[in-house]
Amino acid sequence: MTNPYTQISFPFFGIEIDPGRAISLGPVSIHYYGIAIALGLILAVMYGWWRRKEFGISEDDLTDGVLWIVPFSIVCARLYYCAFSWDTYKDDPISMLYIWNGGLAIYGGVIGAGLGVVIHCAWRKIKLPAILDLVALGFLIGQCIGRWGNFFNREAFGGETDVFIKMGLLNSVTGKVEYHHPTFLYESLWNFVGFLALHFLTKRRQYDGQIALGYVAWYGLGRTIIEGLRTDSLYWGPFRVSQLLAAASCLIATAVLLILALKPHDRAKLYKNQLAALAAAAEEAAAEEPVAEGAPAEEIPAEEAVAEETVAETEEQTPEE
Repeated sequence: MTNPYTQISFPFFGIEIDPGRAISLGPVSIHYYGIAIALGLILAVMYGWWRRKEFGISEDDLTDGVLWIVPFSIVCARLYYCAFSWDTYKDDPISMLYIWNGGLAIYGGVIGAGLGVVIHCAWRKIKLPAILDLVALGFLIGQCIGRWGNFFNREAFGGETDVFIKMGLLNSVTGKVEYHHPTFLYESLWNFVGFLALHFLTKRRQYDGQIALGYVAWYGLGRTIIEGLRTDSLYWGPFRVSQLLAAASCLIATAVLLILALKPHDRAKLYKNQLAALAAAAEEAAAEEPVAEGAPAEEIPAEEAVAEETVAETEEQTPEE
């Protein structure tokens, strides 16, 4: 079905625009939806690269993970959406490939990325909760920017409303302007606030996984409320799938955070600090037992080698205490 909406307006702010849905470069069309998602991914990766040292993640571990987990999560986001919208695609399955028309479910992407991270951590022997903390911050950046793809596609809006921040959409079929909740904007702003809060709380985290739990609780709360306003929700029987998943994940994450808040935590057990201590111990041992002249050098255990690499990258930073 062709989207009938053209001109977009925000009366309260005096904004009235009619942005295109794509940029044409000769025979090639690049959709703004894809540009928004790509920009969100790029900024998330750049942020992760900038802060990886604070989580004990090496350059190679981050790069290798990004190269396959990102495309895998996009595929999962599409499959999740299509699975709960099968009536739309069953007569033309090939249209499942047309992602530029919209149809990437965030929770599908989050589940896919989470599964990818678990596999990556098992393969590279990385502490899972530590990398999830960094990934969660990247999620918020990607979701904050990526939601604007819905703006250009004139989709993912809420029911009709007269609130001050209402968004007007000109229906080209009826010739009338319809005013809706700009739920894509609500979610983008919610994610931005969540990102700022968790970004600054990172320095105070007591244990690995705390930021990831905070993300699940924060995003789950916002999505539970915002999803209830939308008109294009994916349903499982009488339930809005994303709202149900968001509410459940929010309650579980909040409960875990509260339980862990009652327990003492040793910040020396943060993955970053464990690697720093391991590397320091290896250096001290090497200094106390110099290799005899002409003797073959002792092979360094893989875990200690990784620790030394990570600490070498973070030598200008002091361990979190």
